[in-house]
Amino acid sequence: MRAKIRDTEIYFDVEGAGLVPDGPKMREKPIALIIHGGPGADHSSYKPTFSSLRDRLQLIYFDLRGQGRSKRGPKQTYTLENNIEDLEALRQYLGLDKIALIGTSYGGMVALSYASRYPENISRLVVIATTASYHFLERAKAILARKGSPEQIAIAQKLWQGNFQTEAELREYFDVMGSMYSLKYDPNSSREGWQRTIFSIDAINVAFSSCLRSYNVLEKLPKINAPTLVIGGKEDWICPPEFSEAIAKAIPNAKLLMFENCGHLIRSDRPEDLLNSIDSFFK
Repeated sequence: MRAKIRDTEIYFDVEGAGLVPDGPKMREKPIALIIHGGPGADHSSYKPTFSSLRDRLQLIYFDLRGQGRSKRGPKQTYTLENNIEDLEALRQYLGLDKIALIGTSYGGMVALSYASRYPENISRLVVIATTASYHFLERAKAILARKGSPEQIAIAQKLWQGNFQTEAELREYFDVMGSMYSLKYDPNSSREGWQRTIFSIDAINVAFSSCLRSYNVLEKLPKINAPTLVIGGKEDWICPPEFSEAIAKAIPNAKLLMFENCGHLIRSDRPEDLLNSIDSFFK
């Protein structure tokens, strides 16, 4: 399905009924929008892992502008600011009141930015393996220099500089960096997942060459008053655990969960624990 909003067109997909029988009446389930990471990827890697949440939530997956199955446009429009306002426009397009947000990595940055700008629209917030400021960049470079192989350190220069030239280069990046992102990295199964992904080099290049270098919502997080769950991986190299701790400290009454033996891709390293934690949070 597609929503023509603002100056673009956003692809979205719905999983799970919103209205379900509950004894003598119909019960409305909470609606949760899943915000994918990257940027430059799409929502496909969340299926079918997140599907188990559909019994408790109606899930709305969507691809950020210029990514996945959403409409391409001028690359200078692929900004965090537009991602925030696209999310608000999508909420209005779908006729939704309060929404829950589940954002991972860059999707978590979008979720935090949106929730601090539009706190009145948020019922619950879940952010996974993410950060509230650009300070993660230098920390990630330091961790990679210590733990990464020479090949990984070399190919990561394309990420830091935001200069991927082709989709093949971006796919190679994730192949080479796989063991940094997931402690349970399996080249065969991971490659199959990446084959399903529609990549956008423009989106990731714009993010790492410009907007992520000045991104900082840490001081705005106290505006968030919805129940919040912050989840991090103890071995996350690109959004290290101290950034999850900072988010949880800044948001009033936020709950922090840190998973041992877990990298950035928590949905790969600890999928059952991740989903059980989210499910319990929404009970």
